[in-house]
Amino acid sequence: MNALVATESSLPLCVDLDGTLTPIDTLHESLVGLGRVAPLSLLLTPLWLARGKAGFKRAVFERSPTDVEALPLNRELLAWLRAERDAGRSLVLVTASDRATADAVAQRVGLFDEVIASDGSTNVSGANKRDALRARFGDKGFDYVGNSGVDLPVWSAAAHAVVVGPSTLARRAAGVSTVQRTFETPRAGLKTWIRAARIHQWVKNLLIFVPALLAHDITQAPVLLAAILAFVSFGLCASSVYIFNDLIDLPSDRRHPRKRLRPFAAGVIPASHGVVAGALLLLGSVALAVMINGWFLLALAAYYVFTWAYSLALKRFALIDVMTLAGLYTMRIIAGSAATLLWPSFWLLGFSVFLFLSLGIVKRFAELEDSRREGKLTAHGRGYSAEDLPLLQSLGTAAGYSAVVVMALYINSAVSDDLYTHPKSLWMLCPVMLFWISRVWLMTTRGLMHDDPIVFALKDRISLALAALMGIGILVAI
Repeated sequence: MNALVATESSLPLCVDLDGTLTPIDTLHESLVGLGRVAPLSLLLTPLWLARGKAGFKRAVFERSPTDVEALPLNRELLAWLRAERDAGRSLVLVTASDRATADAVAQRVGLFDEVIASDGSTNVSGANKRDALRARFGDKGFDYVGNSGVDLPVWSAAAHAVVVGPSTLARRAAGVSTVQRTFETPRAGLKTWIRAARIHQWVKNLLIFVPALLAHDITQAPVLLAAILAFVSFGLCASSVYIFNDLIDLPSDRRHPRKRLRPFAAGVIPASHGVVAGALLLLGSVALAVMINGWFLLALAAYYVFTWAYSLALKRFALIDVMTLAGLYTMRIIAGSAATLLWPSFWLLGFSVFLFLSLGIVKRFAELEDSRREGKLTAHGRGYSAEDLPLLQSLGTAAGYSAVVVMALYINSAVSDDLYTHPKSLWMLCPVMLFWISRVWLMTTRGLMHDDPIVFALKDRISLALAALMGIGILVAI
């Protein structure tokens, strides 16, 4: 059925907000936002609940207002509502969300003639919503657009039901009212959850194998097993972090040209589901870490703490953010050393810090360049402005070249003589690394860099060919 075709009805069209006009639940996201801006306030939620649902919502929304301007909207439904309005129908936004949020949404959309919402004392949901609409328009004196089983009492009092959701919900609605239209909504399947957990980012955790590889002990069964368990543990932990970080970053992501399509930002996966999934992934990670050894558990805990520090505060400070990113990458190598009890050398740590500092700056440069091309002078939620681009380019290239200098010094040291039969063969790695770093920065300044340079490297044929060439050089040296 064409969603743009208006229906022949003069009845007021009452539209729900959460899960209907927008795919998200504004209360859940405001709670997540409260955890971001004032986490200690969450301890007061039992007191707020004592005020009733409406009082609870008022307390949450006052402390953590919904970012209405970035709110994802159901575009297909919105187009139909606009057609209904153009055909002369009166539109009413009726929602269990707090009045301030409802008014802001109505102002942004610009289609509603009236707003009915929770007011701090009455929670306009279910039977209360039905009673409010009956009192305003009379029984069967309105059509209602909803999205869940909670709306069944409202549909029973409506002349027609408009369902935003799966066919199973439409059948339930048909049992209490005449279903006028159904708008199917996307559901989160396995592929969506894989995207949300960013399983492809687990490739970064291959750094855990680096200490064992460089020590030439990777073929020893206990070492290999410990490294594999550590890889999975770190992967689960990283996925938990990515999910929580996406929830924290919702306001920024929804203003980003690509990140706004992420499952949580787009509202395909509810924020409440993300909180549960993130907690379960973290528990699985800790369970595996306990099986390895105490040193790895300590490294994992340190990584998690620093990641939260980055997500909550450090990413908003210029330069500190990219230095923290470099440290988090290096901590993966340290975690691999802790799991296998093969401690990293000064050379490895120095090379890692400089290389990942360069890549961290690439990531921030690419984000800032995207903002500049859109006419924005600053990157939302970051401590940079467009004027910083030349400085970031200088710092990033300098850090990348410094990593190659550390590599050259290592090749010329006594340590490489002890580990490699033909250490001089390692010299071919230096020009390859110089070319790769230079190319990464060339692509970045041209605006062709992915948000994550690691993902770029995995998809870039030239980068993969250079990695293979470096692998050959290392094998020859061995």
